[in-house]
Amino acid sequence: MFKGSLVALITPMRSDGSVDEKAFQDLVEWQIAEGTEGLIPVGTTGESPTLSHAEHMRVVELCVEAARRRVPVIAGTGSNSTREAIELTRHAREAGADAALIVTPYYNKPTQEGLYLHFKAIADAVDLPIVIYNIPPRSVIDMSVETMARLAKHPNIVGVKDATANLARPLHTRRACGPEFCQLSGEDHTAVAFLAAGGHGCISVTANVAPRLCAEMHRAWREGRVGEAIAIQDRLLPLHDALFCETSPAPVKYAASLLGRTSEFCRLPLAPLAEASKARVREAMLSVGLLN
Repeated sequence: MFKGSLVALITPMRSDGSVDEKAFQDLVEWQIAEGTEGLIPVGTTGESPTLSHAEHMRVVELCVEAARRRVPVIAGTGSNSTREAIELTRHAREAGADAALIVTPYYNKPTQEGLYLHFKAIADAVDLPIVIYNIPPRSVIDMSVETMARLAKHPNIVGVKDATANLARPLHTRRACGPEFCQLSGEDHTAVAFLAAGGHGCISVTANVAPRLCAEMHRAWREGRVGEAIAIQDRLLPLHDALFCETSPAPVKYAASLLGRTSEFCRLPLAPLAEASKARVREAMLSVGLLN
């Protein structure tokens, strides 16, 4: 259903912190032109925790409008309130999104049964394909393969964004959920290894600033040019490292500012990037050839 290089879009903001709608739609247009195969607005990288509900919904609408059905839009609609997640998912469907990316509920720390009931309630309430976002470092909980297999039986639950960085996980997920269950990596560093373990693509932070390289890496893998895919992975490695030298999306927004795509502004509580981190990001961008 979804494959290749998908981007976890940043939300461009002006220096006063307001959402820059034109810059956002220009970013979407550039991503598609560079070969990105799917767009994910208002995920963690899009600063969904600090957007108002009205802003969140508006960004989804802007993304769908700019994409014009050329590539799928998987809208971030997760919440640690099931009712709120249903509301956001309903809006995404009404706005024309192709699917919803829904994170495991953070802070509440539900049991595996709570996770099952949360996602089942959303899938029952809204007729829209759902990709489960399993990211234990951010949400504190880890959805088990057994729970995911139960949810995969629901016709509206079609895949997972796996940010566990556990490369045994896609093997077990494939065995439990079947080869048609869409597995997308949420870790840029392990994208190629994830593909080798049965994955279908990667929802990438790095693709915000290196979309063509990320797309070429996935295309090379699909076409059997494994050596070329690995060579691109190696080239991108310093950039992956730099873009997570502080809490994302601060480093990637600074990197995007170097390309003239947005200001580096992130809303509090994310602090401005330290000068040493800025130097590291700039050096990585130069080493990859993005500023030359």
